[in-house]
Amino acid sequence: MTFLGPDSNQIFRYLPQYTKVTYTSTLIHTQTLRQLISMEKISNLLEDKPVVIFSRSSCCMSHTIKSLISGYGANPTVYELDEMSNGPEIERALVELGCKPTVPAVFIGQQLIGGANQLMSLQVRNQLASLLRRAGAIWI
Repeated sequence: MTFLGPDSNQIFRYLPQYTKVTYTSTLIHTQTLRQLISMEKISNLLEDKPVVIFSRSSCCMSHTIKSLISGYGANPTVYELDEMSNGPEIERALVELGCKPTVPAVFIGQQLIGGANQLMSLQVRNQLASLLRRAGAIWI
């Protein structure tokens, strides 16, 4: 198999494409690896907990989401990132997982649900209670 034909510059048409593919696949691999490491950090905090909320003590939306979930009778595990020594590290891990903004970040049944917009959307569509029931956070 030869890339050089009558026009010896033909190889330069293939080289940039090959370089892009290699760079892209390396970039994807690095991003996937970061996400796996981030998920491992977060999953240790989620273990055996039906509802976990990553919050900041000064965030009004975090307070609203905590109140909403508690209103169903659930007892969420709340991590106040601004009060934790490894809070910035956890916040970076949440960003790697796609949480933007990072707080509130809600996990129900060890699954990332999202932030305030996603939770409010579930509430409006009357789907939040069933999600909490399936996770074992509430019984009724």
